[in-house]
Amino acid sequence: MITPDLESGTKLWHLVKNHDHLDQREGDRGSKMVSEIYLTRLLATKGTLQKFVDDLFETIFSTAHRGSALPLAIKYMFDFLDEQADKHQIHDYDVRHTWKSNCLPLRFWVNVIKNPQFVFDIHKNSITDACLSVVAQTFMDSCSTSEHKLGKDSPSNKLLYAKDIPNYKSWVERYYSDIAKMPAISDQDMSAYLAEQSRLHLSQFNSMSALHEIYSYITKYKDEVALGHSLVHMLNGMKSSIDYWGTPLETYHVRIEPLLTALWIIIMISIYRVATLCHPQW
Repeated sequence: MITPDLESGTKLWHLVKNHDHLDQREGDRGSKMVSEIYLTRLLATKGTLQKFVDDLFETIFSTAHRGSALPLAIKYMFDFLDEQADKHQIHDYDVRHTWKSNCLPLRFWVNVIKNPQFVFDIHKNSITDACLSVVAQTFMDSCSTSEHKLGKDSPSNKLLYAKDIPNYKSWVERYYSDIAKMPAISDQDMSAYLAEQSRLHLSQFNSMSALHEIYSYITKYKDEVALGHSLVHMLNGMKSSIDYWGTPLETYHVRIEPLLTALWIIIMISIYRVATLCHPQW
């Protein structure tokens, strides 16, 4: 049976179309038959793609088989999270694991897996999107510390990789453990690394394009930006008045510098978000 489809022009239905059945019992039996046929195809497709999924996960969660050295920024960031956990006396392994998962695999890699068009010049159709969503969900489950109880009513995308997830979880745990055992990165080494990265990618940065995006952002949100600018002047005026009258700032329990810093941070973060949306490769 063929029906129109906006994306490909036609849409193929295997054997029957679910809502064409007038009799409910016939519809249930036909739907079950189609589900069983598709389940077989699903398992066959999963077997075909298994090696590629395994290679992807192993490459991401490995410090030894990446083809290149582990970026210093990852080691530096994970050490920072461990330091904060020690500082606040957080000894729960699951908390540290979740912090690391949220800041790298679930923040960056899931987005790349589900949206390859951000990295490659390709078109992602609806079928590809559905397949990548299953892989992305498996990736997220692999980073989780909780156990997922599955039953006969669980969705097929959860059941498909149920037996593989424990193995993937062990890769994630090994990855975090291997990074923790690596030599610490000093602040000087990190600064030198960032400076080198800036130098290597200097030619890829178009300053005029960046200025254009900043101008577009300011034009769109000129009222908000003007308000922030007036607040800065107002706070500076408050500070000058207080200093003029010779009243210590501690008397008012007010610190102007952190407020000014916070305002500028908010403005710069907003500009950075617009720039990254327009140029994801930055």
